[in-house]
Amino acid sequence: MPVLYSFRRCPYAMRARLALRVSRQVYEHREVALKDKPAEMLALSPKGTVPVLCLAHGEVLEESLDIMLWALQQHDPQAWLPQSDEAWAFTRESIALNDGVFKAHLDRYKYPQRFGLLDGLLYRAQGAALLMQWQERLRQQAYLSGVTWGLLDACVAPFVRQFARTDRAWFDAQAWPQLSKWLHAFEASEDFVAVMQKHPVWVSPHASASRS
Repeated sequence: MPVLYSFRRCPYAMRARLALRVSRQVYEHREVALKDKPAEMLALSPKGTVPVLCLAHGEVLEESLDIMLWALQQHDPQAWLPQSDEAWAFTRESIALNDGVFKAHLDRYKYPQRFGLLDGLLYRAQGAALLMQWQERLRQQAYLSGVTWGLLDACVAPFVRQFARTDRAWFDAQAWPQLSKWLHAFEASEDFVAVMQKHPVWVSPHASASRS
């Protein structure tokens, strides 16, 4: 059985769990404490970030997008995967924008002290400019992926959620009604609620034995 090392609040891990759920994959969930990462996870992925998925035959996937694509290639009942070369190209470009530029703005907005900043307001404004691109797309269609929720929506939504939760009152006051509606629907969805269930921190049996 595949084993997933995850951390509940990590947006990368969230999107991996979403894809595993909708593709109906059966796996063992191991919740980790980021300040005390298990040796088993570090042996599989020395970079020490979540998510990490160890497949049944031993292959290790240590990037969330790789985990999502693997899961959806096994089973994609909701047709999350893009259906054309053009859609694939747009999806990959947009995910790269989210994971690169937007994530950098988000980190500096949410954690300015980590970057030696007095506040993150400049980066909030820069992140908001990117969110307005999603607002414009959602003004024209129901989802970022098109007429139905898809891979791009699932990749981006956890990060937009984190941005919004930094100052929810400010976020909800902005002129992006379609983006807000899209985010609220995601947060209320059965799939999101399911993957956000709390798990106890996994304790390695080897660690337990060493303490006894």
